[in-house]
Amino acid sequence: MFIPSHYREPDSSWMVDLIRDNPLALAMSNGSLDEGPFATHLPVIPDPHMTGEWSDDLSGATLLGHLNRANPHWAALATTDVMLLAFTGPHAYVSPTVYEVTPAAPTWDFTSVHVRGVVEPIDSLEETLDVVRATALAFENRFGAGWDQSESVEYFRKIVPAVGAFRVIVTRAEGMFKLSQEQPAEVRERVRRSFAARECGRHRATAELMSRLPQSAV
Repeated sequence: MFIPSHYREPDSSWMVDLIRDNPLALAMSNGSLDEGPFATHLPVIPDPHMTGEWSDDLSGATLLGHLNRANPHWAALATTDVMLLAFTGPHAYVSPTVYEVTPAAPTWDFTSVHVRGVVEPIDSLEETLDVVRATALAFENRFGAGWDQSESVEYFRKIVPAVGAFRVIVTRAEGMFKLSQEQPAEVRERVRRSFAARECGRHRATAELMSRLPQSAV
C-alpha cells in the first residue's frame, strides 16, 4: 500500500483499534492462473490466546478467521502460504465547499490497515469450533447485547464441519489514515466539524479520529 508519510498512523494502537472496530476484512491470496487470485470478505479477530504487546508493525501477532469450506478460496489456502487482509475503517467524502477557498479539489478521507502474514489452515474440528466460539464471543462483547452462546454450542458443532478456520501469523502491517493532514490547521478543523455535524455514523467516526490526531500531524 502506498502511504505518503503524513498519512501514516501515529502509532500501532491506531491499527489495532481499527482492526478490532472494523473486523470484516477482505482476505486476498493467490491461486492458480485459472482460478486466482481469490478475495473473500470475512470476519477476523486477534487470537485471544496471544500474549504480550503488539509490535509497532504488528509482526508476530496472530489473527484468526473462518470461511465456508465450499468457497474455492478455502481449497486455495492449501497451495499458498501468504495472505493479505485489508481492513477498512471510517471514511467520508470531502466537498470543496468545506475548504472555503478557490480553486479547490474534492477528495475522500479514509482509513485502512493492510496486514500481510503466513496463513495456516486449521484442520481440527475442535480447533475450528474454538475459532468460531472465540469469534462469536469477541463480537458479542464488542458489538452485541450480552448473548450467551452456551446453549448454542451443540448447534455450533453441527455446522462446524462446513467451516474452514485459519490463523494468520502477521509478518507486516501498514496503516493509512488519510484525515486531511495536508491541509492548514483551520481548514482541517472545518472538515472535522463538517463530519461531526452529520447524522451518518461513518462521518462522525471519521471526525473522532481526526480529533485524535497529534498536533504535529495538523
